[in-house]
Amino acid sequence: MIKHKKAQWPWHGLTALVLIGLACSLYFATSMISYEWRWNRVPQYFAYHAEEAHRAAGYGKVEAITRQGDLASVTLRDEDGGEQVLEVDHDSLQLAKGDDVAEGDLIGVTRHWAAGPLAWGLWTTVWISLASGVLGLLIGLVAGLCRLSNNPTLRDLSTVYVELVRGTPLLVQIFIFYFFIGTVLNLSREFAGVAALALFTGAYVAEIVRAGVQSIARGQGEAARSLGLSAGQSMRHVVLPQAFKRVLPPLAGQFISLVKDTSLVSVIAITELTKSGREAITTSFSTFEIWFCVAGLYLLINLPLSHFASRLERRLAQSD
Repeated sequence: MIKHKKAQWPWHGLTALVLIGLACSLYFATSMISYEWRWNRVPQYFAYHAEEAHRAAGYGKVEAITRQGDLASVTLRDEDGGEQVLEVDHDSLQLAKGDDVAEGDLIGVTRHWAAGPLAWGLWTTVWISLASGVLGLLIGLVAGLCRLSNNPTLRDLSTVYVELVRGTPLLVQIFIFYFFIGTVLNLSREFAGVAALALFTGAYVAEIVRAGVQSIARGQGEAARSLGLSAGQSMRHVVLPQAFKRVLPPLAGQFISLVKDTSLVSVIAITELTKSGREAITTSFSTFEIWFCVAGLYLLINLPLSHFASRLERRLAQSD
């Protein structure tokens, strides 16, 4: 009997219609409050032309001006016979040959592309997420294994850590870590922010690891021990690889949440993506445009992470 595959395009079409309807609803909502979209103000917060001023070092005279394409090489001769050569953009030149100059006089500027606040905020969010994610994974792996330990002290301490961190808000933990522990140990705000996020993530990773290890049949470890492996070797070579396949989806979800949780470190004056967006709004007055860009940048980080986790999960499933 031949099974005919049902056509999927009507459902994809319905999905597209729903998305178009949501976009139209958003446009209608903004038109109701008479909001004027100004997307032309947004690009400068990603990259802009920065100007670097060049000034005279002392009193003297413009001895020569040589044009080199779009640049102008300006030679200044001071009162003691010293020479100063400056290269500036030709269209920004403020003086002519033979003019007198005083110390601090503007000769011209050079322009170059520079990263805007949203680009810097994106970079800060990425490296904080990466650093705290790696540390949180290591902390969670150790704490999760301690939760399964036969040693009562290790088991009790790891339980206290997990319950304490999961039972209190991350925002409160960041404040405590920065203003109390950070002050006592003289830690930078970046270190305090990464440490607080790592400890918070580690508590959830510990429970994910514990659940993953406990989901593996006890016979797997017993079989490894019967082959001559120690308890540590059987855990490392037999149990953990199988558990990793099962805990990959919740681990990916935890790390995606971590990327969004980095927005909370702005309370200790770390200029990450969300704080950069708020600062951009104060100068551009383009509230909706900036927040849509911020949301899009978070998606730019999280969607590839989610896609990579899905591909890795399918690849590991094929190896079973």
